[in-house]
Amino acid sequence: MRKYETIFILQPELSEDDIKSVTAKAQDVISTYKGECLRMDDWGIRKLAYPIKKSARGRYYYLRFDGDSALIFELERRLRLDDKVLRYQSINITDQPERIAPEKKVEIPDAVSEETVEETVEETAAAEEAAE
Repeated sequence: MRKYETIFILQPELSEDDIKSVTAKAQDVISTYKGECLRMDDWGIRKLAYPIKKSARGRYYYLRFDGDSALIFELERRLRLDDKVLRYQSINITDQPERIAPEKKVEIPDAVSEETVEETVEETAAAEEAAE
């Protein structure tokens, strides 16, 4: 069996049910053709390099699996027929070294330092004393 990765872009305004149906179909094709789904990641909504079907943004999905050429043919055929899918690309990565797929970045809000908290407490105490 060969290793493949597929990245497909969905319309950004799809509901969770529509997204689940597309990803479930992809996993169903893999299991039907005796492949093994190794990883399915939601990379989130990102800006496209150019508009596709009048959409400036798209929801990216990363799919990594083992299978054969018949599986790739059927998976791409189903993705091509689905109107919810804007673009897709499958790559054979059998001979390439193992690498980690980029994760979706999580924004961490600016943390409040302990010094800032201490300064705020001191200012509050000073204001209370002045008010008395």
